[in-house]
Amino acid sequence: MSVQPKKEDLRKAVKWISEVKKYEKPDARHQELVEQAALKFNLSPCDTEFLYRFLRGEVEAPQ
Repeated sequence: MSVQPKKEDLRKAVKWISEVKKYEKPDARHQELVEQAALKFNLSPCDTEFLYRFLRGEVEAPQ
């Protein structure tokens, strides 16, 4: 069973981080990207933790 968040802002944050890593800053640290995404998309602490887990490969991207 996987955790699938249903918040649109979290999906947007995952997409944004993926695009930044792919096109703009491939060597960016996860912490920097998660902090920026949390502010940009007004994420809760729970959503922020999800992003850290996603970047570590512990959970799948939200659908």
